Amino acid sequence: MQLTDASHQIVADLLAERTGQQLTQSRMWRVETALSAVYRECGISNIDQLVCLLDQQTERQLPGKVVEALLNNETYFYRDKPTFDQLPETVLPLLAQARERTRKLSIWCAGCSTGQEALSLAMLFADQAADWADWTIDILGTDVSGKAISAAQSGHYSQFEVQRGLSVSQMLRHFREEDGGWKIDEKTVANVSYRQHNILTEPPANTHFDLILCRNVLLYFDAGTRARAFDRLHRAVAADGFLMLGAGETVVGQTNVFSHAPGLASLYQPVARHEQKLREAGFAAAH
Repeated sequence: MQLTDASHQIVADLLAERTGQQLTQSRMWRVETALSAVYRECGISNIDQLVCLLDQQTERQLPGKVVEALLNNETYFYRDKPTFDQLPETVLPLLAQARERTRKLSIWCAGCSTGQEALSLAMLFADQAADWADWTIDILGTDVSGKAISAAQSGHYSQFEVQRGLSVSQMLRHFREEDGGWKIDEKTVANVSYRQHNILTEPPANTHFDLILCRNVLLYFDAGTRARAFDRLHRAVAADGFLMLGAGETVVGQTNVFSHAPGLASLYQPVARHEQKLREAGFAAAH
């Protein structure tokens, strides 16, 4: 193995250790570009020099900076809209019926990046305010990236970012122009909070979430890590709650703790513990 190959592996191992994400061969092409800002800050020009600095351990913040640079924070408002539209059309009405007595909903956006997904939900509730009058709606956005969470907490987005997924009327209704960009309205975001959190650790709240969105996060895990993530999500979701994955993700062949929600794309429901044990023992749930 050449030095550069070994250096790539060291960086990949660092990413996996800190986040659980795998730096597969299909993602290696973007490593040099992703790390370019770190190179400039350190006064170096390649990954071999970077690994030498990591080995010297003279800069305690360097490993964190490397990991942050390698994380993919791609997101936009109302991402995969046909899939997202299932929430107001089907999922939220079902949850509203099930929670009519308590009139409370808890939603977790796991891997929320810079906040567009959580804000898409917040705007949805704001636009349907009459339907959710006297309800307590809590939306928690978490991400392993501290940089992404700081951006989400700022509520400030560039012109390019607000144009991705939002109509002009939505922009004017929920944002105000400010400092060369757009700031989310405080009333719209009042029920949204953010926290840095690793999905592979304990769930971020003591409550059970009625809806969890974990989209395009599990793609970056290997099979064993993905199974751990599903277990954490299963522990965090309400028994009659829903899990939404990305369009390219599935539970099929990945876990026994979730099953497909009939008639809904990319939406899954938790399997009861007794049924899970049957499945793990090799029996069909129908038996």
